[in-house]
Amino acid sequence: MTETTAALEALLMQRSLTDAQLQAAAEAAADFRILPDATVLKIGGQSVIDRGRAAVYPLVDEIVAARKAHKLLIGTGAGTRARHLYSIAAGLNLPAGVLAQLGASVADQNAAMLGQLLARHGISAVESAGLSAVPLYLAEVNGVVFGGMPPYKLWIRPSAESVIPPYRTDAGCFLVAEQFGCKAMIYVKDEDGLHTANPKTSRDATFIPRISVDEMKARGLQDSILEFPVLDLLKQARHVRQVQIVNGLVPGNLTRALAGEPVGTIITAS
Repeated sequence: MTETTAALEALLMQRSLTDAQLQAAAEAAADFRILPDATVLKIGGQSVIDRGRAAVYPLVDEIVAARKAHKLLIGTGAGTRARHLYSIAAGLNLPAGVLAQLGASVADQNAAMLGQLLARHGISAVESAGLSAVPLYLAEVNGVVFGGMPPYKLWIRPSAESVIPPYRTDAGCFLVAEQFGCKAMIYVKDEDGLHTANPKTSRDATFIPRISVDEMKARGLQDSILEFPVLDLLKQARHVRQVQIVNGLVPGNLTRALAGEPVGTIITAS
């Protein structure tokens, strides 16, 4: 046992878990990266999967080709059906925890569909409990599909402003990447990346190839491309210190991003 570990164990036996000295000692302990060679992909629900065959089939082909050289954890968004459910549930005055369960069910449906399309290539979909088997899937076929909604369900922390769950599939996929200690987090959406305004509605929107979390917040862009909590999670992360957003409707963009090219927008922690 190292001196640092011994000191931490002594503090754990003597102090409250919220004690500042104990927390500092825990922070100083070495952190083990579980899957440092893997990349997490988040396939957008509304931006990609909801568009159907024309958008999904070319991306499936690109994923199949890419997994020859890359280990891929493929998370799915919830998309339009979840928004419809949120609307009904919020109108019924149901709490955020119920909405989180409804959103997770749609993300899981999208994972099931994507998993069926990839099944002939040996890539399976797993539910949240099945994430413990991810290393085996990656060792055998270099890929696995999962629903991107974090499994907080009734235990989700509600937003102060709304009953819409603040931690949705963008956050869920990032948390998987960070907790597994993965090398990269790539969001596959239907836009070229971050812009100064919504490019779908503003002709004056200017593309931003690279930006930090603090710059995004200073410019009021914190809720323009990713779920707001992802930026705070990125700032606090130990392993995943940047994320990349690419347009998955453009053939080759995902392959380029996996190869380390600066395609799309890169958002950095600092």
